[in-house]
Amino acid sequence: MDVQKYLARIGCSGPCLPTLETLRYVHLNHVLTVPFENLTIHIGERVKLELPLLYEKIVVRRRGGFCYENNGLFSWLLSQMGFDVTILSAQVRNRFTRAYGPPFDHFIMMVKLDGHRWLCDVGFGSGFQLPLSLETDSPQVQSHGAYRLRTQGNFIFMEMKSEPEVSGTGEECWTELYKFTLEARERDDFRAMCDYHQSSASSIFFCKSLCSLLLPTGRITIMGRRLIITSLSSDGQQATKTTTDLSDEEITEILREKFGIVLHSPLTPKDVEIVPPPVTY
Repeated sequence: MDVQKYLARIGCSGPCLPTLETLRYVHLNHVLTVPFENLTIHIGERVKLELPLLYEKIVVRRRGGFCYENNGLFSWLLSQMGFDVTILSAQVRNRFTRAYGPPFDHFIMMVKLDGHRWLCDVGFGSGFQLPLSLETDSPQVQSHGAYRLRTQGNFIFMEMKSEPEVSGTGEECWTELYKFTLEARERDDFRAMCDYHQSSASSIFFCKSLCSLLLPTGRITIMGRRLIITSLSSDGQQATKTTTDLSDEEITEILREKFGIVLHSPLTPKDVEIVPPPVTY
């Protein structure tokens, strides 16, 4: 595996020393160039987490992946660049069932730099663009929205600011995206949940074929047979969505032209209802 080829894959150049500026640079470039996608599952194959296989898929074949893949390989890159990286486990709040997933539902990481802790995540479909400071619970405003890390009990909740409800009080509304602790984890800890997400009717990744990429002006997503384009206003606070139904041929064309993805096996688009999990967390 070659660090320089990985950096070239995400459009980074020049000396990349382990500084905050570099961390922000590679994090942003990663989410702008490497799609969040689960298409491997929907071409009848299995996701494998060995680092050389992830490198081959994401860097050499220019694919993307879901959290265990994108964050799994990105954590390796940061370590190779000299950053102090700790792997963390998170539990995602499913926007369809409104239930939290089990431990190891989501792979994220903490970077310690000059006495400061940063949350990094390049493997979440609607996540932040730049690392979030773990040293504050104040809102952290970025180009695509505002985020905050709120501690409650044993968990830290990663939240995104959302539009106030029409019938509400006009106060700020925050949507919980996932929760996590700062307990250090190992890569192998996530294998069972990676298998779960490839076969469970309670997993969004099994029930819906997804491919999504952050854009400077919003986001482009294919879910099942639908193309969803999110466009942000100039201040980044208002978003408009357009949805278009796609044929199989159009999906193949958009994957190639907009995501740089050419699949070697036929894709079976999928978008079925998620079964609420029998256990809540």
